[in-house]
Amino acid sequence: MRTLEDINAELEQVRQKLDRARKLSAVMEDLKAQHEERKRAAEDALKVLYREQEDVEELVKVLSDLKNAGHQIILVSSGAIGMGVGKLNLPCRPTDMPGKQAAAAVGQCELMYTYDRLFTQYNHTVAQILLTGEDIDHSDRRENFQNTIFRLLELGALPIINENDTVATAEIKVGDNDTLGAVVACTVKADLLVLLSDIQGLYTADPRKDPGARLIPVVEEITADIEALAGGAGSGLGTGGMATKLRAARMVTGQGCDMIITNGDQPQLLYDIVEGKQVGTRFLGRRA
Repeated sequence: MRTLEDINAELEQVRQKLDRARKLSAVMEDLKAQHEERKRAAEDALKVLYREQEDVEELVKVLSDLKNAGHQIILVSSGAIGMGVGKLNLPCRPTDMPGKQAAAAVGQCELMYTYDRLFTQYNHTVAQILLTGEDIDHSDRRENFQNTIFRLLELGALPIINENDTVATAEIKVGDNDTLGAVVACTVKADLLVLLSDIQGLYTADPRKDPGARLIPVVEEITADIEALAGGAGSGLGTGGMATKLRAARMVTGQGCDMIITNGDQPQLLYDIVEGKQVGTRFLGRRA
């Protein structure tokens, strides 16, 4: 015959089992919520990747046309870390150095695979060059870079340059693609540097906040008033803004190279640029 103590003990066991079941259910719900969140993040990252793929396809078509027309082209590309984020299904861009470098290592493969596949459709051969600040700062390494890129152009290849994010640290990073593009343009003594941005050019104010903002078509000299117009602009997967573009303009114009800022969402504007039409904002290089 069961006593009251036996019944109470059995009830306590039932309560403990129910408590464990409730805790397990809560854990399962939490895991389910985390899974759904990661799934949404991965889907968002893939959407970004697909949009970038479409943009790259249009850019490749335009650059191939210009190359066929006899123009020598060097492409300074970003996107290795961003592509790595999408390929690895990460919820956001890493903030730690190893995470960024790991994403860059994965993304660089995807980036060059994409360029190689797309340019091959137009019978063009691409070449990958990864740089750090040390490659530019050291005269011997800079000369090797110059010799390599000039030979690639002689061979008809299209050099694609990116910062070597997999090994670059704060001490040896160029920092952003605006600066990298300017460094490359100065190193190879280019005639023109075109920065494809998320904005049409340099405005008298931020056009996304001020409907009265006017595009400045030509900048003959980068004065303090021009520098004061620089504001922050950039995508969530990249770095850079108008301040870095003005710094790039100061670098290249000092070497006699013109620079144009225009909208990267419209690669076909490059046709107008080579035809001498007014596009975006042109910074005039100082002529000797």
